[in-house]
Amino acid sequence: MATSRGGGVWAYLESRKNLTGSACGLAGVVLTLTGVAGPYWPVVVVGLYGAGALVAPPERPAPPDFPDPSAQLSAQLEEVRGDFGRLRAYLADVELPPAAGERLGDLTGLLGALLEPGWVAEVLAADPDGVHAVSRAVRQDVPEAVDAYVRARWWTRPAPPERHLERQLTLLHEEAERLAAQLRETEARRQETHTRYLEDRSG
Repeated sequence: MATSRGGGVWAYLESRKNLTGSACGLAGVVLTLTGVAGPYWPVVVVGLYGAGALVAPPERPAPPDFPDPSAQLSAQLEEVRGDFGRLRAYLADVELPPAAGERLGDLTGLLGALLEPGWVAEVLAADPDGVHAVSRAVRQDVPEAVDAYVRARWWTRPAPPERHLERQLTLLHEEAERLAAQLRETEARRQETHTRYLEDRSG
């Protein structure tokens, strides 16, 4: 309770009304010292303070304190990193044909490189679309493709299910490669911009 009242007092002392009123009250003190206010100087000082407080501009409301988007993306990326570990544990128990297994290994290796803490993950954390793409691949695309193969039966499909799995994994790998290339380009531009900044500063 006392803390609340104290905070209210300090808030008023720092407010525009008090600062403007104090400035006007100080002018009243100056008038008193110069003899202009006469014996009514307390009324003059209080009146000027009140007038200043009344004409003071209204307090500007503080902007809402929204969470830092980059911090949110970093936290989201950390969650995806944990989900990727669970995905790899699941995939370790799945038997796949050699070709599909090789494509899956290439894909998980690339996803792991994107999620590995370091400059790549830092650049990725600043790219909402990139974070979404990796999250979707880890949490949806890869497990659904593998699970569909595991549940499939050769007599229920017009083509062997491994062909579909290989094609799906190939498309996902190409998508991840495009994302990796974009991140490399983003980092290269950042480095180039920083180099130009240092050159301009030293020149």
